[in-house]
Amino acid sequence: MKIKWQLNKGIVVTIHIIVWTAILMLPFIFTSENEGAHDRDFIAFRNLDHTTSFLWMGMFYLNAGVLMPVFFFKRKYLLYVGFILISFLAIMVLHGALFFLFVPKHHFNFFISSRHNSVPFLFTLMVSMVYKIIYDRIRSESEAAALQRENLKTELAFLRSQISPHFLFNVLNNIVAMVRLKSEELEPTVIKLSSLLQYMLYESDDEKVLLKNEIESLQDYIDLQKLRFTSKLNLQVHFDIVEEWHAIEPMLLIPFIENAFKHGNALPEDPEIFIDLKAANSELDFAVKNRYANKETVKDKTSGIGLTNVKRRLDLLYPKTHQLHIEDSGEWYTVHLKIFLK
Repeated sequence: MKIKWQLNKGIVVTIHIIVWTAILMLPFIFTSENEGAHDRDFIAFRNLDHTTSFLWMGMFYLNAGVLMPVFFFKRKYLLYVGFILISFLAIMVLHGALFFLFVPKHHFNFFISSRHNSVPFLFTLMVSMVYKIIYDRIRSESEAAALQRENLKTELAFLRSQISPHFLFNVLNNIVAMVRLKSEELEPTVIKLSSLLQYMLYESDDEKVLLKNEIESLQDYIDLQKLRFTSKLNLQVHFDIVEEWHAIEPMLLIPFIENAFKHGNALPEDPEIFIDLKAANSELDFAVKNRYANKETVKDKTSGIGLTNVKRRLDLLYPKTHQLHIEDSGEWYTVHLKIFLK
């Protein structure tokens, strides 16, 4: 199983402080005060090693922050080894100065001191390399995850921008037809359209909307479409919403209903549309069924845009929590969608 790590600068800094504090305190934790009080040389060498630890700390960040990115990762291994040796020599010179400061009564031997300090130096170098590799891996995964989220937001915004013009295109065509016919239903149609536009402009930009609001927009759309049909339309709508407080992606269900009205209206007589929507037990069950004309009927240029987009949105937003089944029997077109709501 792949573990996804997330970087947080505050947490990283805190961990560094805790680890270095623990390392610097080790000489004092494992040394009794009584033993140190009777051995001045012991105290002096302990303080020398403790102060030298700050040099190892500097080497840790020098290697992780400069030497590895500039030389090691660019495969300049000879230069990397050369700077490591130079760094060790520089640390030993500083250590020699500290030696004369803390234990002036003892003679400083560069070779013996170098051999003594080679172990903590190599250990610091190894830990620094491991830290840098792991840190870069975590940062890379974090940046990749952030990029994926941004790409997802961009794609969803693009899909929504495609759905809205397609939806408006069909509704405005209806209004144009009513204007030409001087229909008395023009005013209620414009009012319904205004309500839908308000929902699309001010609510559909949110990542999620209440299921209650989405259903109200569906009802407005259905009422708007009913104005276009004659009494021959057999339209049956059934909403059974027990849990209307759930959140859902906005404008997700309208394209299915839009498709049913568009193709159902192509029938010369007896168009039939059945819409059923239930929400209970954290599950949305949505079904749309409509009769349609034969396949020889010429489709408009925007045919299929809404359904293609909504399928893509379902794949992006509900990758493992939805089931979509579409059946075409030759006379009836049926869509059955289940979404497991969080």
